[in-house]
Amino acid sequence: MFEGSKEGRIGVGEVEIACTSAGDGPPVLMLHGFPQTKALWARIAPGLVARGYRVICADLRGYGASSKPPARPDLENYSFRTMAADQVGLMRVLGYERFHLVGHDRGARVAHRLALDHPGAVASVTLMDIVPTTVLLNDLRKEVAQSYWHWFFLAQPSPFPELMIAANPDLFYETCLYGWGAAGPADFDVEQLAAYRASWHDAEAIAGGCNDYRAALGVDLADDLADQGRRISAPALILYGASGAMAKLYDLPAAWVDRCSIMEARAISGGHFFPDSAPNEVIEQVAAFLKRHPLESITAN
Repeated sequence: MFEGSKEGRIGVGEVEIACTSAGDGPPVLMLHGFPQTKALWARIAPGLVARGYRVICADLRGYGASSKPPARPDLENYSFRTMAADQVGLMRVLGYERFHLVGHDRGARVAHRLALDHPGAVASVTLMDIVPTTVLLNDLRKEVAQSYWHWFFLAQPSPFPELMIAANPDLFYETCLYGWGAAGPADFDVEQLAAYRASWHDAEAIAGGCNDYRAALGVDLADDLADQGRRISAPALILYGASGAMAKLYDLPAAWVDRCSIMEARAISGGHFFPDSAPNEVIEQVAAFLKRHPLESITAN
């Protein structure tokens, strides 16, 4: 994925999780969102490696090169809780019981759940351009529904969205990238975009993304409602795109302040996909945050 990195697929329970790793020092797990893969971090990870971190970039189950099991009727195997357990398992196989955590979009939702379910594993957490699932779904305004229409399209019963997407994957996913992300083709690295596009043409990955969103409505909202009032115990950094839909529709720091024990919030130039369009800003903000909340270096297996 980037120079000097190592690629692999690691068995964790019923699935194999694809990951790219590089560097030495305290571990940092990075989780991508929709409709992307671990290639999201190709220009960010090297900057953190250069600052003395061991960076692990993983594909979520259902995405990229990770396993894409059929969804169970209860959708639990595509819940954020299950995806979080996958990633804790991955890090344990790699030899890390405690690590820094960074997530964007769906990866940030997995990171939020991981920080709640496995607080002892999380040294710090960076959440990029999301509001809590309960905030988005429990008080759904028409402006939010219009911008985040894909939540409800992808959650429709199989195989309706899968067949619609498969008819023209590039049109659908480019509409997501450029339509609700306040971005254009020039904001994306050519090689990274090619990696995303390869996943878009994988029928199992199309289904995996749909199952992720089905679980959000069918499982994750209930899980988050059950945890209302709980705070992330680890230091949290909230990053958001200054010109993105989230920042226009919500006060993001206010949405998170009562859900974090220690919180910082920063705006980044660009829209929802600022990790693609402003990687250097992301490196600087994340590196500075990690430096303020150090974790002793651990030797991996």
